[in-house]
Amino acid sequence: MGQAATQPSTNWHLKENAREHHTSKFSSDELIVRRGQAFTLTFSGTEQPEQNLIFIAETGPKPSKAAKTHATFGISSEVSKEGWSAVRQSSSSNSVSISISSPPNAVIGRYRLGVQSGSASPASLGTFVLLFNPWSSGDDVFMSNNAECEEYVLEEFGIIFAGNKNHISSFGWNFGQFQGDILNICLAMMDRSLYYRQDPVTDTSHRHDPRYLGRVLSAMVNANDDQGVVLGNWSGKYEDGKNPSSWTGSGEILQSWKKSGFKPVRYGQCWVFAAVLTTVLRCLGIPTRTITNFSSAHDADGNLRVDEFYDASGNHLERGADSIWNFHVWNESWFARSDLGASYSGWQILDATPQEQSGGIYQCGPASRRAIKEGEVDLDYDCPFVFAEVNADCMYWNYDAATGKKTLIFSKSTDIGQSISTKAVGRDNRVDVTSDYKYEEGSTKERDIFKKARKKLGLEDKFDPTAPTPQEVDQKPDIAGKFKVAGSLEIGKDLNLLLVLVNLQSEPKTAHINMTAWSTLYTRKPVHEIWKDSMSVTLSPKEEKQFPIKIKYTDYQQRLTTDKTIQVTALCHVEGGIQVLVQRDITLDNPEINIQVLGEAKVNKEVDVEVVFTNPIDTEVKDCVLQVEGSDLLRGILELRIPPLKANEKSRTKFKLIPSEAGPKHLLVNFSCDKFADIKTFKMVKVIH
Repeated sequence: MGQAATQPSTNWHLKENAREHHTSKFSSDELIVRRGQAFTLTFSGTEQPEQNLIFIAETGPKPSKAAKTHATFGISSEVSKEGWSAVRQSSSSNSVSISISSPPNAVIGRYRLGVQSGSASPASLGTFVLLFNPWSSGDDVFMSNNAECEEYVLEEFGIIFAGNKNHISSFGWNFGQFQGDILNICLAMMDRSLYYRQDPVTDTSHRHDPRYLGRVLSAMVNANDDQGVVLGNWSGKYEDGKNPSSWTGSGEILQSWKKSGFKPVRYGQCWVFAAVLTTVLRCLGIPTRTITNFSSAHDADGNLRVDEFYDASGNHLERGADSIWNFHVWNESWFARSDLGASYSGWQILDATPQEQSGGIYQCGPASRRAIKEGEVDLDYDCPFVFAEVNADCMYWNYDAATGKKTLIFSKSTDIGQSISTKAVGRDNRVDVTSDYKYEEGSTKERDIFKKARKKLGLEDKFDPTAPTPQEVDQKPDIAGKFKVAGSLEIGKDLNLLLVLVNLQSEPKTAHINMTAWSTLYTRKPVHEIWKDSMSVTLSPKEEKQFPIKIKYTDYQQRLTTDKTIQVTALCHVEGGIQVLVQRDITLDNPEINIQVLGEAKVNKEVDVEVVFTNPIDTEVKDCVLQVEGSDLLRGILELRIPPLKANEKSRTKFKLIPSEAGPKHLLVNFSCDKFADIKTFKMVKVIH
């Protein structure tokens, strides 16, 4: 053994390296860099001439060359294309500056860096974190468009679309991937996965691959199987946790998970899972966005069909495992698919919401978006499930509980997968990406792809007991109907609808109509009956008639779920004809809330903000709470209690911000009281130096 080395002191040039590596937004005393790109450090305290220096970079347990988790490299004259390398920048009598480069496919994570000179033992230079690099053309996550890199990796604010296909709403979300401890939590998350617990060495060696990590993290964001981050709950009862609608950002969720000793955070629904996964993947450097699919199918039995059941009164029944959600939110991440071939690279679908198991655990994706559009449902991973979400056929059945008999009312191939939406790059607008998921609904091409997908899944020739018989499909209804909204859809107001019925025949038709309205979750699961009525109508040949329906605020006020959705159905029993089902899902709007920034927002200067809310109903509202958050505008979450508000009374709540960084920043506000839950709004604040 040689003599012990003196401990070198290291200057990591944090500011300069962070600027070069697009990691300045992390608040850390540790060097955070991206792979496939050089970073500089200076150290002193090695007595040997520098040509004898050997560097050691390693990550994970039991690092090895074979697993690509251990690298040793000397000083060379130029950067290596394949492996790690070090190039001398400058040196003086007692210190040396080195530029170190990692390969573009290096394993990501926290590295230990050491240096060895001559025969002395290696000395530690410290640790650094290596991330994916969408700015580097050699990286699997390379994105050539700089504005897209800024949005999908560096942007901490997002907009998530919700509501239903007739009435799209949106709310802001603070991804906060650069907040305090989030990077450490993301690294800890990888080490808590089932894959790591079963075989830490192999798991770590796969962390160069965004496809592998995306799948692992889609499993870790939900609490099923592995004590992951968020516990899902769609019961409508959330007393022993937080209502999924009340979160405004991922930071609070991830911090709570860590603080509790990694116990699952209660509760989440699809947008919470998708938003948290966006935070984690953006933090690690994988370009990611949230996607909302309206009228989203959950095809539990894998036949690319969803079956919905109604009783004779028009009540929507909970039968079978299939369902259609008013909306569902998942993720798209951008990376190459060397396993499938270049044409399947680009946006990949990942879904952290625990719906169906894949490979024995609740994980989903990455499914190539291109594969979904082309019906290539035999490709990895979970393509049939995602294909059904946007393209399943819909069967509406009448179910008689007494006899167990079911009759097909009608089937539709154009209901599922509508207005697929995401936030625009650099703007707060909605972009429709439906045509990236499927060919135009109703076109021959779209039907051909559907048939191709069924064939690939072996569904073409099988006898399907749930399939309608030809005569069921061929029967044509005598009347058609729809619900129209008359007036506003605001909570606190009566709901006015029109049932419009048309006689399609040239002789008169009589129908007995059973109508119901139920409060539902956004998954369309019925929760409370709100209203029911029935009537008989006779329509002259080709006549169209409108029947006004009023559902009073007092009827629905106590029964509404926090999703604020009501499903209205009218089941028309036509004399001598087939039944006709008319239904509509209605999402009510919250009252307005207004944010005003009083003055100019400047870095490190106080600025006043006022939030204005008017109680729109004629009873007092109490237990009013205002929650405020926004990256670079305030630290953590501000919670303000507001005194009760009488009927039609206005409240003005003031608080101060001290912005920490210049640029367009978003302030998110969430107001709740005993009559209205989670009224959300956001405001863009331009911060100047």
